[in-house]
Amino acid sequence: MGKITILVVEDEAAIQQLVSYNLIKAGFHVTCADNGEEALDCLLQENIDCVLLDLMLPGMSGLEVCENIRRKSEKNGRYIPIVKLTAKGEEEDVVEGLEFGADDLVTKPFSPKVLIARIKAVLRRGYERQKQQEDDQSTIMVGDLEINRGRHEVMLQG
Repeated sequence: MGKITILVVEDEAAIQQLVSYNLIKAGFHVTCADNGEEALDCLLQENIDCVLLDLMLPGMSGLEVCENIRRKSEKNGRYIPIVKLTAKGEEEDVVEGLEFGADDLVTKPFSPKVLIARIKAVLRRGYERQKQQEDDQSTIMVGDLEINRGRHEVMLQG
């Protein structure tokens, strides 16, 4: 397995560079997008493992991007963890960000070390979730015996 790829969606160049630098230093591969449309294009073209998403973007908002990613990941069966970055730290902003499909939310200003730790945590949870989905869909065939692990069902000759 190669390096884990993080898509950083941030329109402020200074923050994008700071986050990218720290992610690369932590051993991740980084792809950047300046807006929501560019982020969705990156997701189609590259194998992204996690998205770090600013909520206040030009054009399509971070909430719309998050909803779009969740809708597409349900269709293709591949779960992509999302960590939202926001300058809005009020309780209702945090709740809204999480309700729109984020796995975690980090408020600006942030500690790069805390951000890296949160990304690693959502990657672990995302990996476990993906593994569970694969296990739920797996069927084992041995002769006339069929075992469906997800449904906890065993059938012999149909």
